[in-house]
Amino acid sequence: MADLVGTCPKDFWEDWLREGGLPESMVDLGGWTEWSWYTNHSLATHAKPGDRFYVVAHGKLRGYAPVVKVEVPPSDNPSVKYAIIRRYGAVACTIDKSIPGFRGLRIRWWKREDEKPFPDWKTP
Repeated sequence: MADLVGTCPKDFWEDWLREGGLPESMVDLGGWTEWSWYTNHSLATHAKPGDRFYVVAHGKLRGYAPVVKVEVPPSDNPSVKYAIIRRYGAVACTIDKSIPGFRGLRIRWWKREDEKPFPDWKTP
């Protein structure tokens, strides 16, 4: 199991929220059924179906989505080597520690038992 963690940049937060497939969202938004987190970080290859992909934003853990697969996307952009694919089923959660933003990916370093519901996860 390789639960991965990525940071959503502050200036992309509102756009990311509009993409869909987020916690509490179980409606079809214009036909989208899969969403991708694009990265060039080699840790992406460690994620397998059923693992969790966590998102950090504004200094806090915001939640996770189940990983469906990891692909090499067709792209002319050499900085995009992998796409971590997720579908519906995202869960809003946080931990009692601040998490500064970082580049790339990391493997989850806290215990799953430390996660708690985060009903106000959309608020920066």
